[in-house]
Amino acid sequence: MRSLQFLGVGALLLAAALLLGRLFQAEWPQAPAVARAAFIAARAALTLFNLWVGVSRAGYTLAEELPIFLGLFGLPAALALGLVRA
Repeated sequence: MRSLQFLGVGALLLAAALLLGRLFQAEWPQAPAVARAAFIAARAALTLFNLWVGVSRAGYTLAEELPIFLGLFGLPAALALGLVRA
């Protein structure tokens, strides 16, 4: 359940980043690309923190947490990069 919430928040953050990129695109043509890069960097930081909490506080091993990390980071990041092509 927590992973679904984490993915949902990621989708909302991606939507906000894309919206901000579009809003500033008229004055700054690189704004959408910068917004996507900022989203990916923020998402990486948040999921790394989530990985650290899972390993250091919740008692999971790195091998148990790594697939969760890859899913929680990889899906939204792939979506953000896939939207560049669209």
